[in-house]
Amino acid sequence: PAIPQHIAPTAKAVIWLFMPGSPSQVDTFDYKPELQKRDGMKLAGADPKTGFFTTSGKVLRSPFRFRQHGDSGAWVSEIFPHMSRHVDDMAFIYSCFSQSNNHTPAMLEMNSGMFLQGRPCVGSWVTYGLGSENRNLPGFVVLHGAMPRGGKPIWSPGFLPKKYQPTAIDGRNATPIQNLQRVQGMSQQQQRSQLDVLRELNARHQKMRPYVADLAARLESFELAYRMQTAAPEAMDVSRESPATQAAYGVDQKETQLVAKQCITARRLVERGVRFVQLYAGTNGGGGGVADVPWDGHSDIGANHRIAAKSVDQPIGALLADLKARGMLDETLVVWGGEFGRTSDSQGSKGRDHNPHAFTMWMAGGGIQGGVQYGASDPFGYKAVEKRVGVNDLHATILHLLGIDHTQLTYRFNGRDFRLTDVAGNVIQELLA
Repeated sequence: PAIPQHIAPTAKAVIWLFMPGSPSQVDTFDYKPELQKRDGMKLAGADPKTGFFTTSGKVLRSPFRFRQHGDSGAWVSEIFPHMSRHVDDMAFIYSCFSQSNNHTPAMLEMNSGMFLQGRPCVGSWVTYGLGSENRNLPGFVVLHGAMPRGGKPIWSPGFLPKKYQPTAIDGRNATPIQNLQRVQGMSQQQQRSQLDVLRELNARHQKMRPYVADLAARLESFELAYRMQTAAPEAMDVSRESPATQAAYGVDQKETQLVAKQCITARRLVERGVRFVQLYAGTNGGGGGVADVPWDGHSDIGANHRIAAKSVDQPIGALLADLKARGMLDETLVVWGGEFGRTSDSQGSKGRDHNPHAFTMWMAGGGIQGGVQYGASDPFGYKAVEKRVGVNDLHATILHLLGIDHTQLTYRFNGRDFRLTDVAGNVIQELLA
């Protein structure tokens, strides 16, 4: 590891399942009977400007049926028939809140703890602290389809050395990592000789500029790219999985194919020692969503969420089952959620606007106590009111499970010791096994 670990870790790796556009808490996991009873009535305390647009101030019932699952009795929407089978391995956090009602700053905050560009994201902090367990693969990988709102800055290493930036993989491409193959006609020995000359020239250049940190990262990136030519194609070759495994994830279905391949790839990468995988999951749009914000149900929450949920439910359910069957779930922390929640009052007649005041996330594996239901939103799911959890608390808990005291993981920049959680954050002890 890059630093001595402060705490005995329970997780060796993280798979973060990011739902761009933000699922509605009251249509997924935070069941609110009052919404159903008071549909169309005035929502007390509603602010029509809570979201990015304007809401009606009138309660909007959920179009989905809920029922309880597992020994824990967790409520789950009908749109998640596969994920609902795993509620006893999940710890639900019903009282999350964030600072921004706009996608890009909210995604920056969820990843870096701040809603401004330039701060390192959590995956970079983790690999800075712990490194990777496989020198032939990057420590931090981002899997995405359509580029999420905010683009590459949302997973930037910020002021950390560039060696901690992720390798971003577009799952829509037949060749997910560009320039991975050796130039046609060049042997391995020729390439090695070419890289040795390049390394010597770069080392001379670096010696004259000892304070330019990115030069060392560039040298290391060339060497990693060389080693990845052997390891990466094998790690990301989903076709090596059995037909039964591929079918379980939904590789054979159009609606689930992209996320299914992403989830299998995430498992294969973690299996091979990659420390942090962040997967941006979703659909190609429709039903009130667009490609880069698939859960953004402004016009019709029912149509939007059915499509978005269809694309992720089976793959994520299969991922949890697969990790558990392989004995990997105990050492792999799985995180699920978006960048904020949705309003309990309507936008238009059937949609929901952005809501940073309340949303639900869940964690599983990696030292999490399954079956926990932590915190609460108000009876309408509009605001987090009990045991409120901010982004700094989420980050502190993730680092703790990886064996890092969030107050001690620091990096000096511009004369100040920065940390992921800034001057805040508390580990959510009730989630720990």
